[in-house]
Amino acid sequence: MRHISPTPLPAHSRLWSRVQSGDFIDGYAVDSALSPRAAADIGFTLPGWAKALMTLRNTLMHPFGLKTEASETGDGAIFPVEYEGEDELILGTDDRHLDFRICLMQDGGRLHMATWVHRNNAFGTAYLALIKPFHVLITRNTMRRIARVASGPAAE
Repeated sequence: MRHISPTPLPAHSRLWSRVQSGDFIDGYAVDSALSPRAAADIGFTLPGWAKALMTLRNTLMHPFGLKTEASETGDGAIFPVEYEGEDELILGTDDRHLDFRICLMQDGGRLHMATWVHRNNAFGTAYLALIKPFHVLITRNTMRRIARVASGPAAE
C-alpha cells in the first residue's frame, strides 16, 4: 500500500479562500492518479463502524437543531457538493455551530484530502474538540481505502 502522509493542501486549492486565522484545517496526501470524484466514491463509502458513529452523532445532535441528514443532491454524496472541477472536489455545509468543507484535490500525481472547520460559536469549539479524535480516525481510514485502490492493478 502507498504511504499516506500529513501534507498541507496545495496553495492553489479553492478551499484556502475560506481559511481564516484560528480555523481548523488538516491535510493528508497519497500518491495516486485517481480523480477527486473517484476518490470520493471510494473514500466516502463509510465502513459500518463509521456509519454507526455518524448515526450516533445525528441522534445526539438532532435535539440541538443541528443538521443531521445526508445530502439530498441525489448523487449519493454524504455532504452537498460546493464545487466540482476536473482536479478538485469540495463538499460540506454551514451550520449554526460551525461551517466545514472537505476537499479532495489531484495535484501532480498526488491525491490530497483536507478538512476545514470554522467555528461559529462556543458550541462549535466544544463540538470540534469532542469529535476531533473520531474525525482523525475516519479521515485516515478514508485515505487508507483510497490508497488501497490506488495501489491496485487498475490504478497502476
